[in-house]
Amino acid sequence: MHSFDQELEQLVASAIREDVGDGDHSTLSTIAPDARGKAILKIKDEGILAGVAVAERIFHMLEPESVLNIYRKDGDVMVRGDIAFEVSASIHTILKGERLVLNIMQRMSGIATLTRQYTDLLKGYHTRVLDTRKTTPNFRLLEKEAVRIGGGINHRFALYDMIMLKDNHIDYCGGLAKAINLAHEYVQKVKPGLKIEVETRSLDDVATVVQMGKGKVFRIMLDNFTPEKINEALQLINGQFETEASGGINLENLEAYAATGVDFVSVGALIHQARSLDLSLKAYI
Repeated sequence: MHSFDQELEQLVASAIREDVGDGDHSTLSTIAPDARGKAILKIKDEGILAGVAVAERIFHMLEPESVLNIYRKDGDVMVRGDIAFEVSASIHTILKGERLVLNIMQRMSGIATLTRQYTDLLKGYHTRVLDTRKTTPNFRLLEKEAVRIGGGINHRFALYDMIMLKDNHIDYCGGLAKAINLAHEYVQKVKPGLKIEVETRSLDDVATVVQMGKGKVFRIMLDNFTPEKINEALQLINGQFETEASGGINLENLEAYAATGVDFVSVGALIHQARSLDLSLKAYI
């Protein structure tokens, strides 16, 4: 698998191609090619800042000689009126990278801010919050990085780094026990060490996994269980597997789930319900 840096480089290169095409003609037509300038990243919203390191990488990809003076780092609490960084570079570089930097930082900061709201509510509880694969195509890398910056934990990144037997896998396969056994055999033959998580939809499902999943399954997902049902499930599981609650969990009911002692809650809303925050890149004359 590629490293984070390699994946980021590909993402940024693709985004620059999308935005610049055969040229930034607004800039090419009005600014001398050798003109140099400065710009500041102004914060116009409140929340958790994310994407500063990515912005630095973008400007360095566009122009290796770019210089960033960074005043606020990823994970900092941001306040309206703050300046996150100052960039010094060719004006062509600044204007070419402006919208890409803002789009990425506004989106990442929104996700980090919402994630921090969840992690703040979980303080004092054993439970930790996970993200999901409910992400924007080709932008998952940075959405999940924003969750991490906000204090959440990244679940599997994609289909290749964990086996998760969900309802459709189980139904297509012909049953829970059969799916677990086939997945376990596959791992032994094809990719030793790959972890198997199983989605359960009832206490009977949980009992089945407890009975025959030892040494095969590492985590049981409790899908759309009420907190009361999760308490019952945890008694059956008795600490033999990691546990994850999923489905319909939000800021209003989060603490009720955490009070059960479940190991993880997975929340797709960390990403798909986040509101982008307001930032701007302004010429510094």
